[in-house]
Amino acid sequence: MKLYDLKTGTNTRRVRIFLAEKGVKLPTVEVDMMTGENKSPDYLSKNPMGTMPLLELDDGTLLAESVAICRYIEELHPEPPLFGATPIERALIEMWHRRMELELMIPIIDHFVHSSAFYKERLSQVADIAHRGRLHAQERMRWLDGELAKRPFIAGDQYTIADITAQCALILGKNTGTPIPNDSQHLARWFGEVSKRPTARA
Repeated sequence: MKLYDLKTGTNTRRVRIFLAEKGVKLPTVEVDMMTGENKSPDYLSKNPMGTMPLLELDDGTLLAESVAICRYIEELHPEPPLFGATPIERALIEMWHRRMELELMIPIIDHFVHSSAFYKERLSQVADIAHRGRLHAQERMRWLDGELAKRPFIAGDQYTIADITAQCALILGKNTGTPIPNDSQHLARWFGEVSKRPTARA
C-alpha cells in the first residue's frame, strides 16, 4: 500500500492521526499542491478529483476519500476500535462523526476556502459563505461545549473517529480565523487533551 499525502491538509491529517492511533505505518508520497502536482495527468489518472489523501492498494485499487481510507484500515486493524466495537457503539459513533463533519468541519472549511488568499485564484470566493461558515461553526462549538460537559470524548468514554474529525476541524479553525470561543471551556479542555495525544503530531 502507498499513501499520497499533503502535510497541511485537514483530511490528510485525519488519516495520519487515524493510522497513528492504529500503530500502522505506510509508505507515503507527498503531493505538492503548491506547484499543481495534484492536477498533473499522472495524479489525475489515479484520482480525477485531484484531492489528497489517496490510498493505492497493492492490487491497484485506489481509495480517495479520507473516511473510506480509515474504514478500510479499521477492517484490517480492528484494535483499537475507532469506529466502535458493538452495533450501538458503531451507530452512536457514526451519528457523532457525521455531526462533526457536517456541523463543524464543513463550515470551518467554507470560511477558510472563501476567505483565504490561497484560494483566491483557485475558485470564485463568496464572502457571505465565509461569514456564514464562521458563524455556524462557532455556534456549533458552543453546542458541543455543552455536550462535552457530560463526557470526556465526542461520542462517549473513548477516543474515536468522531474526535479525530473534530480535532482536525478545530486545528484548521484555530489557524484560519474560526477559533474555539472563549466561553467554551469544556470544548477547550477536550481540545487541549486530544492535542496532547502522541498521535496528534502525526
